[in-house]
Amino acid sequence: MPGFELFGDLERKQVNDVLDNGVLMRYGFDGMRNGHWKAKELETQLQNTFQSKHVQLVSSGTAAVSVALASAGVGAGHEVIMPTFTFVASFEAIMMLGAIPVLVDIDDTLGLNPEAVEQAITPNTKAIMVVQMCGSMANMDALQAIAKKHNILLIEDACQAIGGTYKGKPLGSIGDLGCFSFDFVKTITCGEGGAVITNNKDYYLNADHYSDHGHDHVGNDRGAETHPFLGYNFRISELHAAVGLAQVKRLPEFLELQKKNFNILRDALSQIPEVTFRTVPEGGVESCAFLSFFLPDLETTRKVIQAFKTEGVDVCWNYYDNNWHYIREWNHLKDLKSLFPISKEVKQGLSYLKTKTFAKSDHYIGRNISCLIKLSWTEVEVKERASKMVKAIKENI
Repeated sequence: MPGFELFGDLERKQVNDVLDNGVLMRYGFDGMRNGHWKAKELETQLQNTFQSKHVQLVSSGTAAVSVALASAGVGAGHEVIMPTFTFVASFEAIMMLGAIPVLVDIDDTLGLNPEAVEQAITPNTKAIMVVQMCGSMANMDALQAIAKKHNILLIEDACQAIGGTYKGKPLGSIGDLGCFSFDFVKTITCGEGGAVITNNKDYYLNADHYSDHGHDHVGNDRGAETHPFLGYNFRISELHAAVGLAQVKRLPEFLELQKKNFNILRDALSQIPEVTFRTVPEGGVESCAFLSFFLPDLETTRKVIQAFKTEGVDVCWNYYDNNWHYIREWNHLKDLKSLFPISKEVKQGLSYLKTKTFAKSDHYIGRNISCLIKLSWTEVEVKERASKMVKAIKENI
């Protein structure tokens, strides 16, 4: 991760196909295409990759989350449970629909804590959104059971976890709908792009229409299409889809490299008694996009992060003070800083953030370091990196 590290002839060929026929839009212009339908072809490839009946490409991972929620009927006044550790897009996508994000603690999986989810459910809860952060998964059996018990949706954001599996199923394919990102720094990239996957035909048709201004995509005449309902423009372009089409064909290659580099680093850190690793639920297989581990306390973790920088060990983060990924620094959410007026209902629904603390999440995020696994490293580079990491940790514990 990320796939852009290994761009090559296959990506160039797919993009040149689009440029040669001149049609950059995924819909219409049938006579000009010379048989090239990159978005449709990528959707078919992703159906096989994700073992899913339906795939709808969209313009980003953020768009995928909003489209997935909207397609299943989530909207104004509904509550969506989400983790404290994710990306800001999670609450952005929820709030765009007029729904209320309800943040709850994580556990040692770095994913949703099922007990915290159960306690957060109210009559207004419409969905649980589990985020498979840093290439691994939350306790999916427990979360599925809670969703089924309360008859609410389970939305799976697997934007950072393509290639991971749980009990033989690809991450993203376990919930009612799954969401993926193919932005520039993901394991496979379109430059910008995302996808919604589902086995529910109604949700799929809703996603197909909603992501293109409500067009029903019946027939091959754009002008004759009708609008069953309101929608927005979350379309992907043929150029972006072309890059993704090349990349998805290389996914097994990328995952093999990730796993190799991941295992070298993990084996080295496993020799340090004070280092423990995130819990992967039984039956789960990480994508190996990140190596996530815990140190004894926040102070030690901060010292080690600084030592990594001194040693030249990059792309390793402690998210405790990070304003992209963790609740502590999401002041724009807590203070509801917005360019547009926020509804009274959403303001009331988010008022809990003024006083609520997340000590259990702090316990895990404060001690966690997550290191990106690059595809372009040589074996010599990975082993040198492992040696520097071990040295930095031992000197600061």
